[in-house]
Amino acid sequence: MDYSLVAAAGGIAAVSIAISPKASSSEVFYSGMSPEGKAPGLLMLTLSQVTTWIFARSLMNAAILGFYYGIWGTLAYTAYYLSFLTGGLIVDRVRHRHGCNSIQGFLEQRFGRIGNSCYNLVVGLRLVSEVFANLLVIGLLFGAAGSGSYMAAVLIFTVVALIYSMQGGLHASLRTDVLQMCLFLLVLAVLLVLAIAQPAISLGDLGFKEFVIDEPGPVLLAVALLQIWSYPMHDPVMMDRGFIADRDTTKRSFMHAGWISMLCILAFGSLGVVAGAHAESGQSMNEVLQQLLGTVPMLLLNLALVISALSTLDSTMTSSARLMAVEMGVLKPTVNNGRISMLLFMLAGVLLVFWGNKDLFSAVAVSGTASMYLAPVIFFCIWGRCTNIPVWAYLGSFVVALGAAAIYFLESSGYTQWLGEAHKYTKLLWLSGATLIFGNGLFTLGWLTSRDQSAKAI
Repeated sequence: MDYSLVAAAGGIAAVSIAISPKASSSEVFYSGMSPEGKAPGLLMLTLSQVTTWIFARSLMNAAILGFYYGIWGTLAYTAYYLSFLTGGLIVDRVRHRHGCNSIQGFLEQRFGRIGNSCYNLVVGLRLVSEVFANLLVIGLLFGAAGSGSYMAAVLIFTVVALIYSMQGGLHASLRTDVLQMCLFLLVLAVLLVLAIAQPAISLGDLGFKEFVIDEPGPVLLAVALLQIWSYPMHDPVMMDRGFIADRDTTKRSFMHAGWISMLCILAFGSLGVVAGAHAESGQSMNEVLQQLLGTVPMLLLNLALVISALSTLDSTMTSSARLMAVEMGVLKPTVNNGRISMLLFMLAGVLLVFWGNKDLFSAVAVSGTASMYLAPVIFFCIWGRCTNIPVWAYLGSFVVALGAAAIYFLESSGYTQWLGEAHKYTKLLWLSGATLIFGNGLFTLGWLTSRDQSAKAI
């Protein structure tokens, strides 16, 4: 075990706990307001948006995709961060055109309780998968899967994230996000300088994989461009931050978070591309990077993953509390009930770490495909002005998307081969395209049916 990484991680965790103010009221705990009742400013909201979307899982995914599929794999993952642009537009329309204070409020207004229930199911699965994926990365940084150091790292980080998340709720999460993002940017900048200074590394390494349209990298880029329309709406961490500041601050925070996140993901993922260019048969990405970079840069790389995991975990916890106590109303929105919700979601994520699937990208692909049932909602109801889409169209889109997500999970895990021998990302492209076509087709049919019925009534 790398004890220098343990010490650095412990220091960051201790400072995060120290600067987390204890929530004095449910408003501070759930709404992100300061104890004085002030909403977050542009800098705080932007840095919070960035750090909560640059997950440890995201950094690893970008690097691993670059390692195997070249710059096209990393660009594919970077393309998901265009979600900040579509997400900002979704939030702005929901708040200021439709007059709703949350995504759940809008869906209930349009589709009743069933609209809320379908959405909350997808959101709940998304939150659990985020806990699982970030804890998994943490465990693997400190030891092989199943080892004592692996399990100890997962459990310790679970406790640390719970302590300061429970202490201050959303306001504490926003404050620690600023610290963690500043540290992350510093670590990433130093890491890149050290990497560029290595004589074995050159810009030419980024082009070791050529663009071939039916290769996994370009195929995954096409998948991302299909999923970014709905992906942000099913992410409660991003959506929660869209309803806590004034309109101008919120719009600018989404815009700035988008380009900052894309640069960070592209930069970190490029390290995986470089490793892929130098890899020999049978070598892992970490082995190649260790040879290329040496001890200190690898420590910084792992530290960047630790920081991003910690910042994502606390934000996931606060969104879990909001989901259970504010949006779903399963519990009363008290501070203690929010803490109970955090504990339940964290335990679910820990269970998946020890007994779940270890493929990091599968969580993105499955939840991204499931989220595509929201694409026609966005096109027709949020950005468009259709108020008469029947519930059956919404429910049909939901069933199609969840079916496609389930099929991808089964196919990518090797349980079935219903879609033949094609690469799993090609199958994902087929499923994503079909989901988008069927969902929008159902909404079009629903809109035409409702329009005809209205005309007959007149």
